[in-house]
Amino acid sequence: MHFYIFPLTCMYELDYTYSMPTKSRPKPESLADVQRWLQQQTANLWPAALGSLNFRRSPCIRPNCPACRSGEKHPSYVLYCRQQGRRFSLYVPEELVPQVQRWLDNGRALQELLYQAAPRYVQALKRERDKASKKAED
Repeated sequence: MHFYIFPLTCMYELDYTYSMPTKSRPKPESLADVQRWLQQQTANLWPAALGSLNFRRSPCIRPNCPACRSGEKHPSYVLYCRQQGRRFSLYVPEELVPQVQRWLDNGRALQELLYQAAPRYVQALKRERDKASKKAED
């Protein structure tokens, strides 16, 4: 009985292995393909912003403020950004925090997509250069 099962098992495994779909290489992208991909990926990422939103508790300028005296201080949100290499901050009212946070999330996602796009653009550019040099040789 075992004598017949082994060859059948081997045949099944070979058939299964050879009928498995092979991983094909992705089609080489052109510059237009990369640009189309990037536009599709970024279509829903607007508005976008870069920076960081922080919650802080700060003292006020009133001399006998009960909140400051108790150590609780005054809560607020601040957006930290950079412009021309200099860091600056902006007060963000609490009701605007969800919207600003969504912009920052979009900005980080957009930044990640740009990092992914750079090598794809370079590869496409190299392919176009090679294609042009082949045509020039012919």
